[in-house]
Amino acid sequence: MAVTRYEPWGLLTQLQRELERVRDDAAGNGSSATAEWAPAVDIKEEADKFVLHADLPGVKPEEIDVSMENGVLTIKGEKQTEAKTEKEGYKRVERTFGSFYRRFSLPDTANPDAISAASKHGVLEITIPKRESVQPKKISVTASE
Repeated sequence: MAVTRYEPWGLLTQLQRELERVRDDAAGNGSSATAEWAPAVDIKEEADKFVLHADLPGVKPEEIDVSMENGVLTIKGEKQTEAKTEKEGYKRVERTFGSFYRRFSLPDTANPDAISAASKHGVLEITIPKRESVQPKKISVTASE
């Protein structure tokens, strides 16, 4: 009997990729239809900003394209890594190639003019500030007589 790893969200991820591919084909956007993998992404909302972390190991910062258009943030690029191992009696070369993309609809509270991105140790961090008008305002309460 073979042991198989159970991945409960695998089918949903596959369905999401297929739906994105079909949508992109219908829109005539052939470049994103060729995406071969999607990096893992964490999104956190803070009082004054949204912070997005994308795992992009082996991808150089200059190979990452981050863009914002019509309220949609897009991350895309290409991963190209090669690992060589040579020992007595054998030689092994493993290569990983593939394009990637992720798209996120931003809420109206996001300030698209102040988005910044930085990459460190294979993790892309995108900071999306909130608009001044939607940030919570502290109102002080005074005692009345």
